[in-house]
Amino acid sequence: MEQAGQQGRGAAGPEEGREAACPEEVREAAEQGPGDGLSGEEGASVEPAGPGGGEMAVSEGGAPAGLAVWRRGKRRGDRDAAKGKGKLPEGRSGKDPGEHREEWRLRDQLPSRHRDRCLEKYWESAQERYRVRVGKRRAKRAKQVVGDRVEWKYPPERKAGWLWRPEKVESEEEEKEEGKEEEEEACRRKSSPLEVQQQQLRRPTVRFSTCLRSPRLSQLRLSCCLSGTSAINELAKMGDPDLLEVLAEEGEKVNKHIDYSFQMSEQSLSSRETSFLINEETMFQKNQQSKDSIFFRDGIRQIDFVLSYVDDVKKDSELKAERRKEFETNLRKTGLELEIEDKRDSEDGRTYFVKIHAPWEVLVTYAEVLGIKMPIKESDIPRPKHTPISYVLGPVRLPLSVKYPHPEYFTAQFSRHRQELFLIEDQATFFPSSSRNRIVYYILSRCPFGIEDGKKRFGIERLLNSNTYSSAYPLHDGQYWKPSEPPNPTNERYTLHQNWARFSYFYKEQPLDLIKNYYGEKIGIYFVFLGFYTEMLFFAAVVGLACFIYGLLSMEHNTSSTEICDPEIGGQMIMCPLCDQVCDYWRLNSTCLASKFSHLFDNESTVFFAIFMGIWVTLFLEFWKQRQARLEYEWDLVDFEEEQQQLQLRPEFEAMCKHRKLNAVTKEMEPYMPLYTRIPWYFLSGATVTLWMSLVVTSMVAVIVYRLSVFATFASFMESDASLKQVKSFLTPQITTSLTGSCLNFIVILILNFFYEKISAWITKMEIPRTYQEYESSLTLKMFLFQFVNFYSSCFYVAFFKGKFVGYPGKYTYLFNEWRSEECDPGGCLIELTTQLTIIMTGKQIFGNIKEAIYPLALNWWRRRKARTNSEKLYSRWEQDHDLESFGPLGLFYEYLETVTQFGFVTLFVASFPLAPLLALINNIVEIRVDAWKLTTQYRRTVASKAHSIGVWQDILYGMAVLSVATNAFIVAFTSDIIPRLVYYYAYSTNATQPMTGYVNNSLSVFLIADFPNHTAPSEKRDFITCRYRDYRYPPDDENKYFHNMQFWHVLAAKMTFIIVMEHVVFLVKFLLAWMIPDVPKDVVERIKREKLMTIKILHDFELNKLKENLGINSNEFAKHVMIEENKAQLAKSTL
Repeated sequence: MEQAGQQGRGAAGPEEGREAACPEEVREAAEQGPGDGLSGEEGASVEPAGPGGGEMAVSEGGAPAGLAVWRRGKRRGDRDAAKGKGKLPEGRSGKDPGEHREEWRLRDQLPSRHRDRCLEKYWESAQERYRVRVGKRRAKRAKQVVGDRVEWKYPPERKAGWLWRPEKVESEEEEKEEGKEEEEEACRRKSSPLEVQQQQLRRPTVRFSTCLRSPRLSQLRLSCCLSGTSAINELAKMGDPDLLEVLAEEGEKVNKHIDYSFQMSEQSLSSRETSFLINEETMFQKNQQSKDSIFFRDGIRQIDFVLSYVDDVKKDSELKAERRKEFETNLRKTGLELEIEDKRDSEDGRTYFVKIHAPWEVLVTYAEVLGIKMPIKESDIPRPKHTPISYVLGPVRLPLSVKYPHPEYFTAQFSRHRQELFLIEDQATFFPSSSRNRIVYYILSRCPFGIEDGKKRFGIERLLNSNTYSSAYPLHDGQYWKPSEPPNPTNERYTLHQNWARFSYFYKEQPLDLIKNYYGEKIGIYFVFLGFYTEMLFFAAVVGLACFIYGLLSMEHNTSSTEICDPEIGGQMIMCPLCDQVCDYWRLNSTCLASKFSHLFDNESTVFFAIFMGIWVTLFLEFWKQRQARLEYEWDLVDFEEEQQQLQLRPEFEAMCKHRKLNAVTKEMEPYMPLYTRIPWYFLSGATVTLWMSLVVTSMVAVIVYRLSVFATFASFMESDASLKQVKSFLTPQITTSLTGSCLNFIVILILNFFYEKISAWITKMEIPRTYQEYESSLTLKMFLFQFVNFYSSCFYVAFFKGKFVGYPGKYTYLFNEWRSEECDPGGCLIELTTQLTIIMTGKQIFGNIKEAIYPLALNWWRRRKARTNSEKLYSRWEQDHDLESFGPLGLFYEYLETVTQFGFVTLFVASFPLAPLLALINNIVEIRVDAWKLTTQYRRTVASKAHSIGVWQDILYGMAVLSVATNAFIVAFTSDIIPRLVYYYAYSTNATQPMTGYVNNSLSVFLIADFPNHTAPSEKRDFITCRYRDYRYPPDDENKYFHNMQFWHVLAAKMTFIIVMEHVVFLVKFLLAWMIPDVPKDVVERIKREKLMTIKILHDFELNKLKENLGINSNEFAKHVMIEENKAQLAKSTL
């Protein structure tokens, strides 16, 4: 045993070497006395970090289980074995083993901090010389040494040695010389405190040691921790980048030394601690490591988040480096573990990656803070049974393993003090990846990085905005085109791509639970809403298509179109000029084709479809409330709003607040911002929105001016050019002007929308909203008000203003006293409204889908093309995701905005275009797959976040539903020609067999050409004395000439009556449906009650068992507490 002790001490280093090393420190320690040192427990704490990153676990004696110390002891032990049995090294031969043990005991009484300082300096010196030496040998083999200078491909920074395994090149004599050099220079190198601190900050705080805290090992402190296997495993846990080099050089010696060391301590090393020994062959072969690995270098700790940055040389580089250093230090203080990938291991040779892992202690702490619900028992409530119609829909169903990837559970808010209550089978997989990245992002968004300008700065968003970090994102599970390989978990990204993101699955339902598990509830509920909206559009599209087919079939038998196209009727009607001086008189039959097209959308079915869509909107919103309630139950979001009310404070709000206020509910002090500090920004916000809305109106007026000014040009050009006579039959000046004006208006809409998006986001930030919900609500209000005016203003103009205030020949109204007001076609303005709506709606949808698909694809292709300068390097999982486009915090906002804008086109003006629901249905089928494809393949994984509803968008939908009833009623009454035809049919028709005969002649008034003012009449003289115009006025030979006749007032009264009757009927049906359809289905109410009851029972039983253990054998107290708990359970049951 004495010889074993000598070997153990020999492994730690020679006694003389330790006495000679650091004489100043030893003398200082002797003068200070042992009382100033650290205690035994303190001496066993974590010491300064070794070169591999992380903190270095030490034995009770305080000696670090370091790589250089272990190598030196290993070489000395080999030499002792080679010299013969019982022969001690030089310098030890003259001393008795007992004297050695006594000297060792006395030396251990020195203060551990002085001993540690010496060992720390020794460690740094040995490692530095080792790296320089190995680097020179490596460079010589690569012929990169010029003199004593090594030329590297990249700047000489510390690089992880992963991609090569050096051969054994040193002889035994070289190793002896290296050992002497290491002992001589052990304490001559003085590392500055700043350097030591920087090295500590760059390493993950991982503690790992196979040393036992036992009395026997306190005598042999280094024999276990400095064994080869222990040191390798310690560095493995720390992720040491030079470990492969050590393993390659030491090769055959390791096994022999491990066997010898374990013979000395086999009775002291427990099986529990030796289970941490890691096989270096399976862990550190990065060349053989999967490119999709989502673990740290140790292959155990999962990567939950990744930060990236480029170490530039600009003027703010030092400031950014200091921010990163402070930020990462504070992250480690919160318990997160960090591992940094050097830029020379990245594909572009410029980007650093900071990989973040949240250990179990961090997860359980913040899961409780965030109120995350976790399973406590598998649910005994069966899933909804299939109805008979579900078997008909079998082809659109997904496999049950995809539709329901996990069983249902009873859940409760997680508590770290009641972990036994939850179904924790494996700590590594208990929290899903979406919850893990949500927790890590919560920490990142609140972690400080310094004090600047007297204010505390914190949050990853500020660092991203200042380019301190270039990106922050969680990792995808793997590549989307192939499943993952062990040890990676199941690749849900691949499953989503196969069953959701492929266009060939356009007819399939969506795997909603899988989307929620992977992307979080907020994105999941968007796709639920989009899918439900698309399903409801199917019914509206079928009815709209039927109305269109009816118009198509009845087009040839329409009396009005027949009369207009008849040369004997329409051909004999001379119409008044449509503009002053330049325009000529024209015949009514020139609009024959336009009148037929108008009948497609302006017929008897228009009234029916307008009423149907008013009821459809109500059914859609009521059934959506039911679907949302069912979703809240299935996704554990029933109590979400109350749980998250205090947890959604924006870091920017907390940073800007200088005041604190007592919360009346929680009785805690929380950040508070007085109203007077926000009022200026509110005024600026309102003024900006008003200004941009005015700008939209101004642009619309400019387009109207364009239509008025260009119409005369088109009219004169078509009249003068004989080659356009064939074109005039279907391309009249009215249609040409309407088409070009609509296209121009669409371009202006896109331009204004692009600039306003940037401004509205900036103004909303300046308002400093308190919570994320307030931020989104404020931004939503601004954006929707602008979008409403921007997209719908031109449609409102055509529907309700164009042709309504024209006047009559000889007394026209003028815009700015220069341009004459536009007139509608003799068949009405409905065809122009249809044209306007079709161009804007279809153009927006096509442009949006192309932008969503092409834009990220092009950016990702260009980014990869620029980055791949070193194709021979490993293209890791975090680099693949880094090259993808960021979805952004407002990505989902714009998806909702696009859908709600489309909902406005479908509902507000649907009476003029029955095919609008069909176009929206086709677009949404494509939209779902485009959104799924881009999220799965082209965008980084988003940070999971919760939401129990679609938020403020639901209120907007309700407002648009109410408004749509009024707009469709006004479109049918004032824009369509259906009401004048009905009035003529029932009141003015004189033909009993064909009541509509003579309607066209009845709807046109007569004007005497001689009454034209000189500045408006055409210059050429004509042989006719009257012309016709569309209005109900007295003829020129009447005493009330050119005044509205009685039929005008009859038609106006009929229009107002129709509006009132239609609105009241539709609103009555809406209110009845809303009253009859419950917001929460009955079966969902029962399921919620059942789950609450079971949760209370499980918690009650758990607390009861815990109480029983605490009370012990006191039966009276136990019975009393049992009665109290049972009363609580009964009370809770009765309240439910």
